[in-house]
Amino acid sequence: MGYQLRDRQGASRFVAYLMFVGSPFVLLTAVILAPQHSLAIHLAATVISGAIGIGAWVCWSRPHVLPDFFWLAAPIMATTIITGLNLMTHDATTGSQLFYLWPVLYAANFLSRRMIYLNLAILLTGEALVVTTVLGPANAFSDWAAMAVAMTMTAIIVAGLRERGDRLMRRLESQALADPLTRLANRRSFDDNLQAAVAWAQRTGHPIALVTVDLDHFKTINDTYGHAAGDLALQAVAGALRSVAGPDDVVARLGGDEFVMLLRADKPTALRVTDLLRDLVAGLTGLPSGAPGLSVGVAVLPDDAHTVERLIAASDAALYDAKGRGRGQVAVANGRTGGVVRHNADGVPVTESALRA
Repeated sequence: MGYQLRDRQGASRFVAYLMFVGSPFVLLTAVILAPQHSLAIHLAATVISGAIGIGAWVCWSRPHVLPDFFWLAAPIMATTIITGLNLMTHDATTGSQLFYLWPVLYAANFLSRRMIYLNLAILLTGEALVVTTVLGPANAFSDWAAMAVAMTMTAIIVAGLRERGDRLMRRLESQALADPLTRLANRRSFDDNLQAAVAWAQRTGHPIALVTVDLDHFKTINDTYGHAAGDLALQAVAGALRSVAGPDDVVARLGGDEFVMLLRADKPTALRVTDLLRDLVAGLTGLPSGAPGLSVGVAVLPDDAHTVERLIAASDAALYDAKGRGRGQVAVANGRTGGVVRHNADGVPVTESALRA
């Protein structure tokens, strides 16, 4: 993760909350309630309090104007300010040292482990400087050691809980975007990927192909061999789809026996992929129902459509045409004529005149 910042919005709120509280607290404890301090200390504390207040307003209302580096350096800056104030007021009490808890919690919540360790090292160095200066070397070690253990354990526990929460969130997101039977992407995930792919194609000028696949007579498989056999057929076809897809392609199950492939490919390449898919499925063994037949519709952007909706419609129309002509065929949308080009079970194109004959 390096020096990665997670959740910039949350980090900005976290910093703002601290500063909103810290600004009046510094003014109260270092100036108003400490008349014994010198004028120089009062002036310095007042300036620091004002700067913290301005920083709080910026973090709350204008976080976008601050560079990324600021959010990484925030706990180090906080540690420096806390150390400086404790030295300036000659305060090594437990209350003053507990302010170090904020940079520990911030780093553990929003920064990578590398930054957590770096911040912890700087913090413990600042704490050692304060207790050694105020209490003297002979009395400083036990106080510093207790605080070091407390801060280190806090950082470890909070970072561990955060990482556990992140893993759970990733698992939930994966489950929300995957079909539970085939482990392919589900409709929600496919819709998001389709939108992104169309935007990419329109931006770069590269084609994308939408291949819609239906299992032929799937209801008959379920009725004859049982739903368990139907599930096995779906899983086998899903495996074949996954095998022929490239690393940048998307394979999804939309529901029932309908699958789609979103290929970053032109029409000839898409047809080669569908031929390979049908060969793989035709060679499946071990299924109670035997190898299922496939009906396939292919449409390409920009050849057959220029929008998401028209691309889906063109691929669906090609699929229904393939099914209407006896199934076991590939039908390809033809954007120039508004019709489709059909391929029979052997992959041979079928012309309109031959169909009419």
